[in-house]
Amino acid sequence: MAAAGAGLALALTGCSSDDGGGDGGGGASSTADCSAFDSYGDLSGKTVTVYAGIVAPEDQPYMDSYKPFEDCTGATVNYTADKNFEQQIVVQAKAGNAPDIAIVPQPGLLQQLVATGKAVEPPKAVADNVDKWWGEDWKKYGTVDGTFYAAPSGASVKSLVWYSPKEFKDKGYEVPTTLDDLKSLSDKIVADGDHKPWCAGIGSGEATGWPVTDWMEDMMLRIGGPDVYDQWVAHDIAFNSEVPTQALDAVGDYLKNPDYVNGGIGDVSSIATTTFQDGGLPILDGTCSLHRQASFYASNFPEGTDVSENGDVFAFYLPGKTADDHPVLGGGEFNLAFADRPEVQAFQTYLSTDLWANTKAKASSDATGGGWISANTGLDTANLVNPIDQLAAGILQDPNTVFRFDGSDQMPAAVGSNSFWKQSTSWITGQSTKDTLDKIESSWP
Repeated sequence: MAAAGAGLALALTGCSSDDGGGDGGGGASSTADCSAFDSYGDLSGKTVTVYAGIVAPEDQPYMDSYKPFEDCTGATVNYTADKNFEQQIVVQAKAGNAPDIAIVPQPGLLQQLVATGKAVEPPKAVADNVDKWWGEDWKKYGTVDGTFYAAPSGASVKSLVWYSPKEFKDKGYEVPTTLDDLKSLSDKIVADGDHKPWCAGIGSGEATGWPVTDWMEDMMLRIGGPDVYDQWVAHDIAFNSEVPTQALDAVGDYLKNPDYVNGGIGDVSSIATTTFQDGGLPILDGTCSLHRQASFYASNFPEGTDVSENGDVFAFYLPGKTADDHPVLGGGEFNLAFADRPEVQAFQTYLSTDLWANTKAKASSDATGGGWISANTGLDTANLVNPIDQLAAGILQDPNTVFRFDGSDQMPAAVGSNSFWKQSTSWITGQSTKDTLDKIESSWP
């Protein structure tokens, strides 16, 4: 389809909604180039329903990004958001009452939905777009039992370390390019004697402990490599086997090292009682230098904080074992369809294009100041106004990047959102690595 390569015809100048026949969803008209939508035909009077867990204010940029499709094809896209999406979408699918398209946030949930027998394969144009605009690793996460079902949507990068650019400049610290460099930097900050280098918090209500799982997943990728990581996630190797043990001990070299933590907050045990939202804030008052957390953490700094390369706080890529290694841990969403009507397939195709990725990026920048990226390689980072978004998108688009989805999100719920969290918390407060991993292993269903 023509729209597959139409992305940077985006330009957001040119045709008005009159060029596509019909105003679809009503409201303000789009100024997208409607020639990009010619192959979809006239869809006037047709409706596509979308269901997601992305609520206000993040929902508005999604609806705004649908406007060009609505205005140029005449279709209406009805978006519904629900904080209980992950539970309700399974109920709806099993009952045969699913939406046309669901924005699914985990590969594990995607597999569960496909297993209901109600999901449908996308048209060939969607698969072609994914082959063109995403890496094989991303397509794999939208594939179940060898059949491709869902194109990627948004993405997040978890392999980041937050720091103070001013401190690094004043003290001559350099951004590390290997894990050994990161360790040496930590030791140098200790030797300088001003404060402990790392700060962290893992408190998150019933989900307390999840930041440790991200740390361990990052170390699994770096110590074992992507293939062993995949085996671990799939339980082809035991949770308490050699490489996972090395990975959690590697996390302990940072989080359970009293010389390293918990800068500006307390001792090692204070990590368990500090919320993840507060864990990195000591960077701003100079009592901590380093905090490992995902790209979304930018929103936790107080209003007015300059989050940029030369600002109050910024982030760098958590390095691999060597400068050539580029493993990246992250998350993302996928567009899964439960109907194959022409208007649904046309909308699916639009969502898999670089045109949509750039439209959505601009909509997010305009509505919320950013906070959204995609691993779509056709995304023009100039459409991202947020420096962290630009950094994260650049990491995802790096041809050397080997991306892996958050491991706990792919594991059975008894592990990924239960024992892994709980035992990680016990580990922080004194439980041994062996006991921690043995207990998680024994919980695997």
